[in-house]
Amino acid sequence: MRAFLTIPAVVFSLFLLLPNLVLAADADRFAGTYVGQAETVLDGETKGRDLRASIELTDDGFNLSWTSISYQADGDVKKSTYKVEFVPSQRDHIFGSAMKTNMFGKQTRLDPLKGEPFIWSRFEGDTFSVFSLFINEMGDYELQEYHRTLRDGGLDLLFRRVSNGVPQKEITAFMARQ
Repeated sequence: MRAFLTIPAVVFSLFLLLPNLVLAADADRFAGTYVGQAETVLDGETKGRDLRASIELTDDGFNLSWTSISYQADGDVKKSTYKVEFVPSQRDHIFGSAMKTNMFGKQTRLDPLKGEPFIWSRFEGDTFSVFSLFINEMGDYELQEYHRTLRDGGLDLLFRRVSNGVPQKEITAFMARQ
């Protein structure tokens, strides 16, 4: 009788752990720190850019942080740093952002209709993608896509920014695993 009660308990425990096992299979391969450089040409001006990204597993999902340092032709330097916590969604291999804390202390998503970005990520084979959707006051949208594909020694980065269906910027770079 005791063994019979233990089997359902084990099955139930595995059922509860299944989302975390899927997470480990997805995010674990990408966990680590990556650095790289890129050059972009915008309006005929070439700009250098240093890139850094870090993917860290958490109890509930994973954190992604990234920094981009742009070097302008006039000598100005622009540094942007972002950090997003991702948690599993109801769909396999898709994670939602948890970027603010509600009054109960729970992480929740931002509201794109309030001018906040809606961010989600997806693992598909060797590619980890992050999408960020912004809706402005006029109802126009901007979608940013970051595709990070594993390869020997690091990953290939492809960044795209699209506004109302029109491509605005594309950056590619190799980022070495540290």
